[in-house]
Amino acid sequence: MADSHCGRISSWCNCRVLLVSLLLVAVGSATAAQDAKTGKTQARPEVAPRGQREAKDITYGEWRKLCFKPGGAKTVCRTSITGSFPTGQMAVRVDLIEREGDPVARLQLFVPVGMFLQHPVKLSVDQGTALQVPYTWCVTNLCIAADVAHPKFVEGMESGKMLALEVVDSNLLALTTSMPLAQFATVHKGAPAQTLQQDIDE
Repeated sequence: MADSHCGRISSWCNCRVLLVSLLLVAVGSATAAQDAKTGKTQARPEVAPRGQREAKDITYGEWRKLCFKPGGAKTVCRTSITGSFPTGQMAVRVDLIEREGDPVARLQLFVPVGMFLQHPVKLSVDQGTALQVPYTWCVTNLCIAADVAHPKFVEGMESGKMLALEVVDSNLLALTTSMPLAQFATVHKGAPAQTLQQDIDE
């Protein structure tokens, strides 16, 4: 069962987030592949923030790679980093998700509730061109943004030093935070720290 497996993962993992991750991969894979082939991009609304500040109270852990085999389906691997507030609550999580046999990966971001959802999350490597990642849905205590991870952006993450993330809150204030990329390439290309057999009842 999903609950028994979740207990084997580090303290930040919970079954709701895991199931959401797997569901988003399943729903988005066909669209991701089609968009990658056609070069299709969606129009994103641009709202000018009223100000900006850096979130300095977030502490990041190390990049970690986990793989899952959900019931007989193809293996899904997730290379992730998590940032936490001083209280221990998760502040942000970045997942690069890859499904066995799929031509493209997906980026999935978890941020706190209270954001201006019409403004996509922005990711950039070493102050390069920002990648806009639209929100897909929210649950009780977090919101999720996800989109195709274009190969060039992933290559930039592998060779870069810092990954910057920007969100806009409900007061139209831009909040930024940066996470290290020094270990990303090694973890991403290496063997997973753990592979979990994920049996999900229908």
